[in-house]
Amino acid sequence: HEFRTVELNNPFYRLPERETFARWQERTPDDFLFAVKASRFITHIKRLRDCSDPLRFFLEHAWGLGKKLGPILFQLPPQMHADLERLGSFLGILPRSETFALEFRHESWLAVPVFELLRRHRVALCIPVKGAVEPDSPAVTGRVGYLRMHSGAGPDGEFTLGQLRGWAGLIRKWLGDGMDVYVYFNNDWQGFAVRNALQLRRLLKIRR
Repeated sequence: HEFRTVELNNPFYRLPERETFARWQERTPDDFLFAVKASRFITHIKRLRDCSDPLRFFLEHAWGLGKKLGPILFQLPPQMHADLERLGSFLGILPRSETFALEFRHESWLAVPVFELLRRHRVALCIPVKGAVEPDSPAVTGRVGYLRMHSGAGPDGEFTLGQLRGWAGLIRKWLGDGMDVYVYFNNDWQGFAVRNALQLRRLLKIRR
């Protein structure tokens, strides 16, 4: 096994049965962790409103992973603008027993009041990386760092070694601050995701 974690994207589109999550838990090494992208019903249809029941339904399935359940990611739609009241109500129903991250896709969310709200609820700000974006001291709001490497500046979305060195520097800082850090590559059109992940791991001198 090359890696110790994977991000599950299929629950975003269709939530697997709890038994499916349990089988994934049984078939992976003891130290393996799954990040889970939460159902689009919560983020794109309910748009964070009145989500107590949908959240409970989602978690009851994901808890089939047992101790291998890592961070749970909520990715908001790109056309959804900042709404502090709605966000605060949603964060208030998240159980403190789990680790959560939020990926905002509209720039209106990237504001100090939003970061403060996330910190209050210990929810991580997910950093989506596209193109030539640099690791410019992003806000730390939760107990983990969460990077989603969507596409690099190289041909066909590959991350260059120079880019990876820059992000490795940020990851080292976070690790030095005692944070757990999750990094997932999905620039997989030409198989770059695995290659870039291995390159980053070598830069960080991390063994499996």
